[in-house]
Amino acid sequence: MASGVQRVLERPFIHLETQISPKEGWQVYSSAQDPDGRCICTVVAPEQNLCSRDAKSRQLRQLLEKVQNMSQSIEVLNLRTQRDFQYVLKMETQMKGLKAKFRQIEDDRKTLMTKHFQELKEKMDELLPLIPVLEQYKTDAKLITQFKEEIRNLSTVLTGIQEEIGAYDYDELHQRVLSLETRLRDCMKKLTCGKLMKITGPITVKISGTRFGAWMTDPLASEKNNRVWYMDSYTNNKIVREYKSIADFVSGAESRTYNLPFKWAGTNHVVYNGSLYFNKYQSNIIIKYSFDTGRVLAQRSLEYAGFHNVYPYTWGGFSDIDLMADEIGLWAVYATNQNAGNIVISQLNQDTLEVLKSWSTGYPKRSAGESFMICGTLYVTNSHLTGAKVYYSYSTKTSTYEYTDIPFHNQYFHISMLDYNARDRALYAWNNGHQVLFNVTLFHVIKTEDDT
Repeated sequence: MASGVQRVLERPFIHLETQISPKEGWQVYSSAQDPDGRCICTVVAPEQNLCSRDAKSRQLRQLLEKVQNMSQSIEVLNLRTQRDFQYVLKMETQMKGLKAKFRQIEDDRKTLMTKHFQELKEKMDELLPLIPVLEQYKTDAKLITQFKEEIRNLSTVLTGIQEEIGAYDYDELHQRVLSLETRLRDCMKKLTCGKLMKITGPITVKISGTRFGAWMTDPLASEKNNRVWYMDSYTNNKIVREYKSIADFVSGAESRTYNLPFKWAGTNHVVYNGSLYFNKYQSNIIIKYSFDTGRVLAQRSLEYAGFHNVYPYTWGGFSDIDLMADEIGLWAVYATNQNAGNIVISQLNQDTLEVLKSWSTGYPKRSAGESFMICGTLYVTNSHLTGAKVYYSYSTKTSTYEYTDIPFHNQYFHISMLDYNARDRALYAWNNGHQVLFNVTLFHVIKTEDDT
């Protein structure tokens, strides 16, 4: 088995009555092996309550390991065959060339002997790699024989498991399946970080409010706490509306209203660990407001940060300072004169709002449509209008950037808020008076016990 396993995982939205995840159980859509020898699998996780009639978990795991071993070996063989086929084609062309050269030498061996001898030597040097290729063909032939034997053994094991299924009480099997599913879910929870690969959706949750606004849930809340907060408009407002659940939000059943001590600027607020973080109107001051006590717990000026439409996103709206959270913690994204109006990323202390560390990027803040953090990487869109895509990313882990091309469907033509929620693994967006959700696909690297 390969020492590291890489998976692309699609997780369903949480707290939505609309079912958007597969119901047929854990599925392996494809598998391959990268040049480093790691197995790459595409899988989809089932819903929480899905029950599969598996037999003895230990035997199934053994069976799964055999299948995975065979799949990896077959993929290796396939890759080698494709590579070797290219060598053969190249050899055929070179042999034809050598044949023509020999004819030329025969026709005029005296005048061209020296020149053609050197060319022939170079051609023969190019053919030297074919020797290990032929040796590899011998090894691959042995591998095919091994596959046949493994398939015979696998068939025997599978037949035995099928015969034993009838010997177990269904309730016992059901409990074993539930136990296995719990372990798999616990494993899923450990997949906290990954690289953004795809954005799908959106799902329209509600149509309400003005063209601009923000809505959010708390990524650190418990699974039973599904409160939603709603902040309409980007300026001249202090009212935050709370709903106990997505269902209450959709129906308009408010549970509580908060009157903030200050007006906010922009739509780039975030709820994190029970508190609201927002940018105070006409300032670069960040406010931490507790929903439990109804009091301001902290406030701090974000040094040198532009505000009041000095360095907004492309849509304006006092969106100079963007507060966000991910699996790592609390962040502020903004621009400064010192960084020539380019985006600055700062990690914040969630209690004191002190800047822990900052990264200066080379991407102009005014050219960004929106941005969001996933696993310490900032993803920036190139527009807030139709045709927008994730165009740029910056990793705070490596302090490096790359240009990306991850499209998403801007269904209602104007996005004024786009934030990632690490608990739901989804992007919350305010799309021209529509509150929508986008699903994300992340690329994970799972280290096994064999990794060193």
